[in-house]
Amino acid sequence: MTPPASGARKRIYMDHAAACPVDERALAAMMPFFGEKFGNPSSLHTSGREPKKAVEGARERVAKLLNAKRKEEIIFTSNGTEANNIGIKGVAMRLKGDGKHIVTSSIEHISVLNIMKFLEKNGFEVTYVPPTVDGFVDLKKLEESLREDTVLATVMYANNEIGTLQPIDDIGKLLEERDILFHVDAVAAAGKVPIDVQRSKVDLLSISSNDMYGPKGAGALYVKDGTRIEAVSQGGGQERGLRSGSEDVPAIVGFGAAAEIAGNEMAAESERLMRLRDKLIDGVLARVNDSFLNGHRRNRLPNNANFRFRFVEGEAMLLNLDIAGISVSSSSPCTSKSLLPSHVLLACDIPTEEAQSAVQFTLGRENTEAEIDLVLEVLPGIVRKLRAMSPFSQANIEEMRSTAGHREEEHHHGSE
Repeated sequence: MTPPASGARKRIYMDHAAACPVDERALAAMMPFFGEKFGNPSSLHTSGREPKKAVEGARERVAKLLNAKRKEEIIFTSNGTEANNIGIKGVAMRLKGDGKHIVTSSIEHISVLNIMKFLEKNGFEVTYVPPTVDGFVDLKKLEESLREDTVLATVMYANNEIGTLQPIDDIGKLLEERDILFHVDAVAAAGKVPIDVQRSKVDLLSISSNDMYGPKGAGALYVKDGTRIEAVSQGGGQERGLRSGSEDVPAIVGFGAAAEIAGNEMAAESERLMRLRDKLIDGVLARVNDSFLNGHRRNRLPNNANFRFRFVEGEAMLLNLDIAGISVSSSSPCTSKSLLPSHVLLACDIPTEEAQSAVQFTLGRENTEAEIDLVLEVLPGIVRKLRAMSPFSQANIEEMRSTAGHREEEHHHGSE
């Protein structure tokens, strides 16, 4: 990274849900495969053997992070979205003769929701289970939504916006009893909280490299042994025929290194991040009136703090924080091009005007307590400034009501 100019303050980056920097150790592992070890791992000659060995080593590291039984249960993809597509569409297409009903939640990542729309256009029926106000998928309503023709349920491990961790073990047990396949989008959770696909009774699970300090352009789908799945694209047969095409060896190697680092350092780093997260949450709620935390207070990702502020617009908050040198998000980066409020917050029964005020802080390895202090110093002033400018602030609403009252009184006197 280029060092800041003399006297310039280093930018504070708190948008790790959008992108993480590549860990230097992962980058170092990748570098040889851009140059002297460039061979295709599908080649049988000597130049292909070392890349093949490196890919399989990465597969083993990712499998270990998820506690998969065998490394062959890991299918490398280009990202989490592709893993979701391969897993969900692959199962749906393979089992459509057994049933055409799928269950999901109304707060899934947009990639999953768009897959549901695609499947609905192709003859499937989808039930969307609503969450509680804290963002938990309602287990009772999920159970009530299951039918004789339900072939798949897909629920995210942790919500990528509000951070709430779902009761994945309970859902997995319920679905196993009903002989219904279970897909989990774990992109937001992998590398931050322990994931055990065997304990959780998961059949398919999607993760992404960049969300755990690996390179962009790499992801993985866990497919439990025995799970029937149809390829949604055809090619040369790489990755068990489920994701054909020449492997991106450097990205896969970097992903494997990042997975190993995450597994080794997760416990200590999560504890550190939780301390910073809780200081940020407590500080914002104490210093800013009419501010609220989105998602559950404790049962959430260790690095996630998502707030809403009455009488403030989220994008204006984001831009003012950016001017102050602080990078955050006003919504999921995959939906930030939309002007609509977060579908997650609306599903949690948050009023539209408050949902539009949401600001998401996602902390990372480089964040410090001093940076939390600086955010807490800057944020209240930004909120005050924006509220003073807003026609919908409490003070301005009261002023408008008072002015309207005076005008009505003057009109009454004038008509006497």
